[in-house]
Amino acid sequence: MNDMKTLHKEYRVDKTRIGFIKFIFEAYEGVAVITTLHPETGHVRMAIAPDQAEDAFRIIADLKKDFAFHAV
Repeated sequence: MNDMKTLHKEYRVDKTRIGFIKFIFEAYEGVAVITTLHPETGHVRMAIAPDQAEDAFRIIADLKKDFAFHAV
C-alpha cells in the first residue's frame, strides 16, 4: 500500500446531485469517499485514496460536463 496520505478536496456542487455523486463514487470502490458538509449549499468533501487521485480527477472532469462541480 502507498505511504502517502489521503487527499482531501472540497467542492461546491449542484445540491440536487449530491446523492448521485456519492452513488458514482461508491460504484468506483476505493477511489474516494464523499461527505456532505452543507447540503443546502452543495458543499462536499472528498477523501481521495492517494493511489486513486488520477481516477478521481478523471471522474470529476466527466461530472463537470453535466453540472456544476467547483473546487472550494
